[in-house]
Amino acid sequence: MERAQQTGSPGVSKWDIRHKIWDYMEANNLADFPRPVHHRIPNFKGSFEMSSSAQAWDVFDKAMEVKVDPDKPLEGIRLAALQARKALLVPTPRLRTGLFNRIIPPPGATKEMLRKCATSQGVRDYSVPVGLDSKVHVDLVVVGSVAVSEKGFRIGKGEGFADLEYAMMVSMGAVREDTVVVTAVHDCQVVDIPEDLLGDHDLTVDYILTPTRIIKTGCNHPKPQGILWHKINHEMLGKIPVLKNLRHREKQEGKDVALKEEQRDVPAADKPVRVAKKSRPERSSFQDQASLSQASREGEASPDNYPLPDAPAAVYVGSIPQGTRVGELKDALRQRHATPARLTWQGAQHRAFLNYSDKATADAAVVALQGLSLHGSPLRVELARSQLSKTGSRPR
Repeated sequence: MERAQQTGSPGVSKWDIRHKIWDYMEANNLADFPRPVHHRIPNFKGSFEMSSSAQAWDVFDKAMEVKVDPDKPLEGIRLAALQARKALLVPTPRLRTGLFNRIIPPPGATKEMLRKCATSQGVRDYSVPVGLDSKVHVDLVVVGSVAVSEKGFRIGKGEGFADLEYAMMVSMGAVREDTVVVTAVHDCQVVDIPEDLLGDHDLTVDYILTPTRIIKTGCNHPKPQGILWHKINHEMLGKIPVLKNLRHREKQEGKDVALKEEQRDVPAADKPVRVAKKSRPERSSFQDQASLSQASREGEASPDNYPLPDAPAAVYVGSIPQGTRVGELKDALRQRHATPARLTWQGAQHRAFLNYSDKATADAAVVALQGLSLHGSPLRVELARSQLSKTGSRPR
């Protein structure tokens, strides 16, 4: 059985694991279109044929309402759901217009038509929106993955949408404790993943489908119990309108829906991590994985969007290579035990600012980050105040 090199060594990051999987699949020609697989949920060879084993699987057979991500390797499972006349839900792309849509094949649809409905084009052409007040009860959730462990720990491509979609489904009552979560991957994508990489927002899986086996994980790590509002910022709320509706509903129910910017005076919500060799890394958040990484790719991050963090407890990181994602920098900071209390990402300007609790912690971070590089390019790291004194303006 082909497997990527094991990745559970101390200090490994999610980005380390992703890149090892992507590199291995490309080097061994284990993927189909689209290529290269980097920064994608890989469309592994044998993914479409795997749907036949899914159809014979009792967990799939019992499910009446199924939510399947729109990733290419899950196309066969979407087709199997349509052929079995199950209610098939798919997420709305980037959650811009809602949470998910229901695929409605035309009356008397042939097998070829059902196959078209299961494609990304079919999702656009043959689906209708599902409102938050719809009585949806999802029995089976199928998500794509870059890597997954036999313990059920899952790593996506780094944007956090699968985790957020599940949390939103919890909020609207669409999933329950007995809802089964499944991922489908190539055998080489099943690797060791350290549990300490998991955050409280990360979605774990109950089963793993591969071309050769079905793995029951027995995972006891809790799934998201709802939306973690203290990890959502106003920018992300503006990008995902359905979040606003869910937040309004939960506020009416008397729940705490304070956003990240509104939580600064609450120690548990924005607790700084001291720079120390044995400090526990700060968890990633929906904001870091989805909103900021997407903003940097679309060129939306700018000095006008993000004010310069307060010096002298701020560290300037410059010369960030083009195409770098915020998650890669965060992982590098964790490995150097220099996780900030707050990270301001300005990817379009190839820079970031790291806020620490005091100047001594910021000084220690500067020392810890000397020699740091990403994608083979050395980064420029120094106190933000020194940048201001040299230029009299914002660092470039």
